[in-house]
Order: sequence, then structure tokens, then C-alpha cells
Amino acid sequence: MAEDKEKFYVTPAKFANPAPLGLAGFALTTFVLNVHNAGMIDIGAALPLGLFYGGLAQLVAGFLEFRTGNTFGMTAFGSYGAFWIALASMVIMQMNKWIPADASKGWLLTTLVAWTIFTLVLWVATFRHSKALIWVFTTLLILFVLLDVAVYTGSARLTHIAGYEGIFCALTAWYLMSAIILNEAFGRVILPVGPLERRETAVAVPQVIARVSA
Repeated sequence: MAEDKEKFYVTPAKFANPAPLGLAGFALTTFVLNVHNAGMIDIGAALPLGLFYGGLAQLVAGFLEFRTGNTFGMTAFGSYGAFWIALASMVIMQMNKWIPADASKGWLLTTLVAWTIFTLVLWVATFRHSKALIWVFTTLLILFVLLDVAVYTGSARLTHIAGYEGIFCALTAWYLMSAIILNEAFGRVILPVGPLERRETAVAVPQVIARVSA
């Protein structure tokens, strides 16, 4: 009995996968904001979601990805969590006239272009992961490009088009979230994600570093 207790206490704890939390926060907030961009609702509902679900929840997921050793997940969730908090804060400051109205276009366009560049880098990295993740970041990259052009030109029509595309982006993230949760829960593939074959390079990389260091 005592031996069984010893085994119990030394058994390593199993850590949950933080990716569904990050994807859920990203998907729902992206969905609500782009329903607004499509002209269906006011922006009000998107602001608290941007601060807490798309923002804080994604930040938490990013911190937890650190424990799993997932550099991509940590960078993506941590960054987009901060993005949502920053964007919601900017909109709140503008609504309260803490930012001059004539300066809003400049800061919004600069912010969106910067995040477009960042998203492009992550989009390239998705080709080492899964087809489902490629879909998420492809639609996200298209969304940012559409928003860049819409803000630059001031086109309401293009903003509405971006809104519908953003809704589709949210659906791709919800799909990946659902696949991770359901596949783990049922212990088999319920929703395929299209994993991509990866050649192992873990052994070669230290050797290259060693040669460079020498």
C-alpha cells in the first residue's frame, strides 16, 4: 500500500493542451468584430471580448504553450492576445476622445500594416504544421490585407467584404479548436486537421551550430 502511494506521488502530472483556449478566444472575438465590420452590429460587444477573451485568454494560452515547448503557439497566442488588448484599448481611447479623431486613421493603418507583416511570417511557418492551421493563417492574412486597403482608401464596401472574410477566418479557427478537443476526447480522429509530414532536423541543428561556433 505504501509502495502504491509512493508511485502515485511520483507520477508526472499531465498538462492540458492550451491551444483550444487560444483558438477559442481568437475565433469568437474575430467573429464578433467582423460581424461588426460586415455592418450587422455595433462595435460595443467586441470591445470587452477583445480585452478579456481574445486578449487575456489568448495571453494565458501563450504562457501555457511555453510549458509545452511550442514556440509557434507561444508566439502566436501571446502576440495576438496582446493585439486584441491593444486594439480594444485604442478604440476605447478614440471613443472617449483621448486620441484626436483626425489621427485615428494614421495609427490604425500603421498598426494593421505592422500586424500584416507579422502575420505573414507566421503564415510561412504554418506550412510546417497542419493544413487546418494553414487555412486559419491564410484567411487571417487575407483579412489583414483587406483591412489595410479598406482603412487606406476609406472604403466602407471593402470593410464589409473584409468583415465577411473575417467571419470565415473565425470559422476556420473554430474548426481547428473543435478538432483538437473532439479528437482528444474520443481518442480518434473525428475532425481531420491534415497533419503535414515533417523531416526531423533536431539532430542536425546542434551539429551546424557547433560547426559555426568553432
